Amino acid sequence: MRAIIPDQVKIAYRYPARAVGASGGVLMLVSILLPWSYGGKALDDMSYYGSPSPLQICFGVLAVLVLALLTIPLVGKQRLGAWAKIVAWNTTAKTASITALVTAGIAVTSIAVELGGLVNVEIGGWLAIGGGVAAVASTLFLPDSPEPRLDELKSPKWLQITAIVLLMAAALFAAAFALGQVDAGSFLTLGSFLVAIVMILRQFGVFGWLGMAAAANNRVLVISAFTVAFLFPFTQNGSNANMSIAAQVLIFAATALGLNIVVGLVGLLDLGYIAFLGAGAFTAAVLSESAYSHFDFHPPFIVTVLISGVVASILGLIIGAPTLRVSGDYLAIVTLAFGEIFRITMNNLDGNDGPNITNGSNGIPGIPDLDYFGFNFGQAHVIFGVDIGRFANYYWLMLLVIGLIIVVFTNLNHSRIGRGWVAIREDELAAEAMGVNTFALKLLAFAGGAFLAGIAGAVKAHHDVSVTPDQYIFLESAFLLAAVVLGGMGTVMGVLIGATILKLLPEKLRFFADIRLLLFGLLLVVMMRFRPEGIVADERRQLEFHDENEELAEEVEEELIAHKAHLNPEREAFEL
Repeated sequence: MRAIIPDQVKIAYRYPARAVGASGGVLMLVSILLPWSYGGKALDDMSYYGSPSPLQICFGVLAVLVLALLTIPLVGKQRLGAWAKIVAWNTTAKTASITALVTAGIAVTSIAVELGGLVNVEIGGWLAIGGGVAAVASTLFLPDSPEPRLDELKSPKWLQITAIVLLMAAALFAAAFALGQVDAGSFLTLGSFLVAIVMILRQFGVFGWLGMAAAANNRVLVISAFTVAFLFPFTQNGSNANMSIAAQVLIFAATALGLNIVVGLVGLLDLGYIAFLGAGAFTAAVLSESAYSHFDFHPPFIVTVLISGVVASILGLIIGAPTLRVSGDYLAIVTLAFGEIFRITMNNLDGNDGPNITNGSNGIPGIPDLDYFGFNFGQAHVIFGVDIGRFANYYWLMLLVIGLIIVVFTNLNHSRIGRGWVAIREDELAAEAMGVNTFALKLLAFAGGAFLAGIAGAVKAHHDVSVTPDQYIFLESAFLLAAVVLGGMGTVMGVLIGATILKLLPEKLRFFADIRLLLFGLLLVVMMRFRPEGIVADERRQLEFHDENEELAEEVEEELIAHKAHLNPEREAFEL
C-alpha cells in the first residue's frame, strides 16, 4: 500500500503540478528580458532591459524546453499518437527543470563572485532562480515515465544523414563559441547549458535514435566528424591561444588512445605511461636540428616519427618483459616506478652523471618548426581569406596523426588480437586455458600503446619548441588514466571526450589551479558512483558494472544478436 500511495498522489496532482511548472517556465522566459547583473563586467554583460545576452538566450532555450515538456502532454495521448509512448515526457521535464535551475544558479553565483556580492544580482537573475525552483518542485509530483523509445521510429535515410550533418555543425559552433569565452564564469555557465542540452536530448531518446542513424551511416559520420574538425581553425580568426589549446587536446587524446589499449582493452593498470610520450619527444628533439642537440643525424620528420615510435616501443618491451608476469597493484607500482626512473634518467643525461644527451634538467630548447614542401609550420598563412597561425598548422598535423591512430586502434579492437586482449581482461586464467598466449599479447599491447605515444611525443616536441624532463611527471600519467576512465575504457569517442574535458577545463578555469586535483578526484568519485562505465560506455563494460540490471542485459543481448544476424543472416536463421 505504501508503494501505491505516492503514485496515486502524483496522478491526482499532475495537472496542478504541470500548471505550476509551466508558470516557472514562463518566469524563466521572462527573466531573459530583464537585467541579471548590476554591472556589465560580469559574464557577457547581462545588465540590459529587453536585450538578452547570448548566455541569457541559451538560458531562454532551456526555459522554452521546460515549458514545452510540461504543457505538450496536456493535449492528450490521442492527439500525440505514437509520441505519447516513445518519449519520456515527465522524466525529460524533470531533467530540463533541474539543469535549468543549475545553469541559473551558476550564472547568479558567477555574478556575485565577479562583482562582489549578491547585492549585484538584479531582478532577472532572481526570477530565473525562482522559476527554476517552481519547475523542479512541480516535476516531483509527476509520475515517472518509461524509458524513451524514439529509436523505434522508422526514418528515411536522408533524414538520418541530415541529422548527422546538423549534429556535427552544432558541435563545431558549440566548440568555437565555448573557446571564445575568456571569462571563467561565462565558460562555466555555457558549459552547464551544453551539459543540460545533452542530458535533455538523452532523456528524450534522441541519442538512441542518432546511434541507430550513425550505425546505418557510419561513413557519413566519420567524414562529417573529420570535416568539422578540419574546419575548426577557420572559426578562430587566427587566435593562437585557442588553437594551441586545441592542438594540445589532440596530442593528449592521441596519447590517451595508446593508453586505452593497455587499460581499456587488456585491463592492465599503467601509472607511468607518460614516460613513453617523453621518450618520443626526447627522441624527436635529439634528432632535430636544434642547436642544443648533440647528434649530427637529422633525418626527415617522417623518419623521425617512426624512430620515436620504435624507441618508445623498445622501452615498452624493456619494462613489459620482466614485469608483465605480475598484475594488479604490483604492476601499478612497477609502472609508477618506471615513470619516475625515466624522468630521473633524462635529468642525469647531462654530461656529469652520464653522457650528455638531454642537457639534464635544461632539456633541449630551440627545436625548429617543421618545413615540408615549402610549407613552414611555424609561419602564419592566409587560407580562403582566413589567418591560419602556427598552432593551427600543428593542429592539422595532429588531426592526421590521430586519424591514423583511430584506424589502428579500431582495427586492433575488432581483430583476433583485440578479442584476445578482451579475453585476458575478462579472465586471464580462462583465456590461457583456451590457448591464448597471454604474455605475448600483453607485451604486444604495451609495445603497441607505447608506439602510439611515441608518435604523439614526436609532434609534441616541435609543437612545444622545447623538451624538458619536468614535463613528464606522474601527475600527467594520472591525468591520462583519468581521461580513459572518465571517457569510457575501450572506446574511441569516450577517450576523445575525456581527454578534451581534462585538458580544456584547466586552461579555461585557471582560478581552480590550486584545487584542480581535488576537483578531478571528486569528478571521478561521482562518475564511479553514478556512471562507472564512463561517459561513452562500452557494451561489455556496461554489463560488468551493471550486472544486476536484467533489463540492460537483455537489451545488450538483443543488440548483439541483431548485429550478428546483420553480419551473417543465413547462419543466424539456421541457429534459430
